[in-house]
Amino acid sequence: MSFDRSLKIAPSILSADFANFGQEIQAVEAQGADWIHVDVMDGHFVPNITFGPDTCKAIRPHIKTVMDVHLMIAPADPYIEAFAASGADYITVHVEAGAHTHRTLQAIRGAGAKAGIALNPGTPASAVASLLDMVDLICVMTVNPGFGGQKFIHSCVEKVAELRSMIGDRPIHIEIDGGVTPETAPLVRAAGADVLVAGSAVFKGGSVADPAPYGENIRAIKAACKE
Repeated sequence: MSFDRSLKIAPSILSADFANFGQEIQAVEAQGADWIHVDVMDGHFVPNITFGPDTCKAIRPHIKTVMDVHLMIAPADPYIEAFAASGADYITVHVEAGAHTHRTLQAIRGAGAKAGIALNPGTPASAVASLLDMVDLICVMTVNPGFGGQKFIHSCVEKVAELRSMIGDRPIHIEIDGGVTPETAPLVRAAGADVLVAGSAVFKGGSVADPAPYGENIRAIKAACKE
């Protein structure tokens, strides 16, 4: 995968029809999705339970773009190999989820995936300063992780700008996860983000039978960012 900072929309399947993941993924990609985002939650690190490696393996054949797997789990290390084997292109772990983040990032790359690090809203950008040469993506949580449909935390925009300055010319994506809408997207895009995870903002109003709203929603987010 070549690196570029063009704006990418990554619909979260957390907001898709769980009974039709394959068709939902095909529909949203056909409507312009750039990546597919998979939120993995364990009911321990965050107060919800979602998907495991077998789900990722099952949906992988339907994904023609990028499978972006976000591990909101602790510990993460025992599951890295399984998620890599499931076909994840990116595997992101939380800096708050373990004491040995450097080792975890090494394990992700060693398993053949791109390595991401995520920051909760209350965690400062400085928490990843020593990890910048180990990561391919930094995910900034703009809601408290655990559930979809939450409101955007505006104080996180400054963190995005700080991270963009820290990154410099390193080939690292800045991803935003939480509360992305046509109203909030321009704020984080201007601050330096290039991957926007959007759940309900993409999937609202559409279905496998009527996927056109997915494309309308994706285009609305990009248009708000003037892209």
